[in-house]
Parts: sequence; structure tokens; C-alpha cells
Amino acid sequence: MQRRAFLAFGGQTALFALTAGVARSHATGAPQRTRTQLDLERRVANVVAAFDAQGNHRTGTPVDRRSGEWLAAQIRRLGVEPVLEPFTLDRVDLRSCYLRVADRRIEGVPLFDARFTGPEGVAGVIGPFGSDADIAVVESEPSHLANTDPVQRDQVEEARRGPHRAVVVLTRGPSPGLFLLNANRFRAPAGPPMLQISGAEAAWLHEQAAARAEVTLVADAHRTTAQAFNVTAKITGSNPALAPVVVMAPRSGWWQCASEQGSRIACWLEVIRSMKSGQPTRDCCFVALSGHELGFLGIDPYLKRHRELLNRSHAWMFFGSDIGAPRQRNLIHASDEAVERWGVAAMEKEGIAVDAKARHDSIARGETQAVQQAGRRFFTIACESQVYHNPADRWPVSIDVANLGRYARAFANGVLELSRQTV
Repeated sequence: MQRRAFLAFGGQTALFALTAGVARSHATGAPQRTRTQLDLERRVANVVAAFDAQGNHRTGTPVDRRSGEWLAAQIRRLGVEPVLEPFTLDRVDLRSCYLRVADRRIEGVPLFDARFTGPEGVAGVIGPFGSDADIAVVESEPSHLANTDPVQRDQVEEARRGPHRAVVVLTRGPSPGLFLLNANRFRAPAGPPMLQISGAEAAWLHEQAAARAEVTLVADAHRTTAQAFNVTAKITGSNPALAPVVVMAPRSGWWQCASEQGSRIACWLEVIRSMKSGQPTRDCCFVALSGHELGFLGIDPYLKRHRELLNRSHAWMFFGSDIGAPRQRNLIHASDEAVERWGVAAMEKEGIAVDAKARHDSIARGETQAVQQAGRRFFTIACESQVYHNPADRWPVSIDVANLGRYARAFANGVLELSRQTV
């Protein structure tokens, strides 16, 4: 689909969804939203719809490049000049990835941070993990909002060090399906070929493992040197002598990731809009990071280009995943009590309650780990999701536009307030 076509499609879809939402509010007697609120909701809906329509947002792919160019155009329309900052990676290109058991072929996705097979795959007996089988069956742990450990402490990690020639990973989530794992070891892949398969196949595959069936596992992929981009921008404050505020949002991921990443980008753009018109005192630096699903790959080149930010910054705002997902709890994590009070106050002004708080000293989410390790102040907001890393994370079903609008408004106003702090 051409860019102009999918933007038009996204706008029409967003307006339809918003109109339906307004109709429901009249029908239920809920408070009517103001014109300003509706305009903001249209903006965030259009952003998420367009992001979804672009396709699979894996790092270093043509979709990732076009999405970065689209995002730069959105920034430019706000009167701010964007910069595309490139970095290189060994992109994983999939060829043929499946498990064959008798006359059944089950498609899957390999772990991007383990070894791959050739087109012939690995043939042998399938069995339980820890057995003498050639190919083991393990199950991944479902994602939990509060779990920020960069390495999964589960059977998948144990299987990396096990004796098996290959591993089938049955992925688990809130419902049976394919919930992909991030490639946290992407810089240094480890372990035998590991193929992720929908958890809907769990009962049948465990039966095959118990029966020691003969199978063939194929995880045929190759690595291609490619280029990805972080999208950055800067708004100069009235007193650049003060330490700057930094606002981060990952922009790459598995599948269309409408809620996981689209919601972050919508909030991130609203902060740019607010800062551009709001006369901040401090400089404000913005970065939308690629490489998120590959061990947070984009944060290192960004920090190398902007070393001063780790030595001198007022605070970092990190937009976590699935902001405003329908009927989902949120989690905040702040580096200290003062930053936490700021974030909570920003949310409360929009009627958003805090459902859970991470300890100040717990491991920070995603790319914020590098900020935490450097001893800088930060605040993160993220929400639970029923479709995290699943193909069903699509517009419009995985987004509550009114809820996303409240978060976007809360932090657009909140970051502007943060930028005006002089102490």
C-alpha cells in the first residue's frame, strides 16, 4: 500500500472509531468529551492507525525505514526539524522456519539470538527438556509487566545451555497463540536452533514428545548487514544552560505492534507538540529508538552520539509499552521520590490512577537500563496487554483511544512542566 493511501485509510479508520466512541458515550450517559479532547484523540488515533498500516516493524527492514521517514515527517509538521541517526546491524532474514511431524508442518519463528539451521534443518527424536532426545520441547514464561529482567529465567534460558541439538519453544501468553520473545542476546547469540511455535499446539506437541516421535526442525535464516535509524529531534529552551530533559520511545518490534509501539509514538509526538508551543525553559531532546526487540540495540549508538546526556540531564521520560491498552493495569517506575511525585501528579491531573509502582532500585525497563546504570533520573509508564508480541496487536482492537488520549495529554503537559523546573 502506498504511503498516501495508508495514511488516508488510517485517518478514515480513526474517525470511524472515534465517532463510534462518541455515540457510545451519549448512549451510556458518560460525560461528553470537549472539542480539545476529541482533537487530541483524533491525532493519537491517526498516529496508531498509520503505524499499524505500515506493516511488520522489525528493525532494519524496509518497513522500519519507511516508518522512520514517516515519523520524521510528523515531527517536521509540528515545526521541529528531525534527524535520522543511522546505525548498522546484522538483520535476520527468515527463509523457511517450521517443525515437521509426520504429515504435519507447523510454521514458527526462530529465536533471533540463537543459532540457525540450514535448509535441511535438524532431524531426530523429540522429547521433554532434559531427556536424551535430539530435539527438546520447552515452554516460555508469559510476559509480566513487573518483570524487567533482561534475561528470561525459565526453560528457554536453561535450554540454551542444554545438550539438545535443537529446541521447540511453545510460547505462552494470556491466551493460546504465538507470543514472540525479544532477542536479548542479539549481540552475542547463544544456544542451539530454537523455533518458537504457538502455544495452541502445546497439548499435541507434548504428546508427540512423550511418544518420542521423529521430527524435523527447520530454522533457516541468514544475517544481512543492514542499516536502521533512531529518529531524533531537539527543542531549545529559553535557558540552555540548564540540564536538558530527554524523552524516549522505542519504535521497532514484532508484527504491527499497534499497542506496544504505536501508543508510545503517539504520546511521544504529543510531547513534541506541547513543547514546541509551550516555551520550555530547559532544552528537550527526543529519540524514537529502533532495535528495541533486538536487545535494545538502538540505545548504544544514540548514547555514543549524545554522550553529554548521560553526564548532564535533568530527567529522562521513557514511554513503555501498551499505553492506554483497553482495561489494563499500569505500572510506573521512577528513579527517586521526587520524579515519582512529578509523574503521579501529571497522571492524576487527567484522572489516571496508578495501579502499581516498581521499587526505585529495581531494574529499569528496556532502554532505560542504560540511563539507570549511569545514575541519571528517570520516569517510566507502561501498561499490561493481552496481545503483547502477538500478531493480534492491531489497530483498532488493541487500543482504547480515549484512554490513550488521557495518557498523552498527561505527559504532554507533565513534561512541559518538568522542562520549566529550574532546580
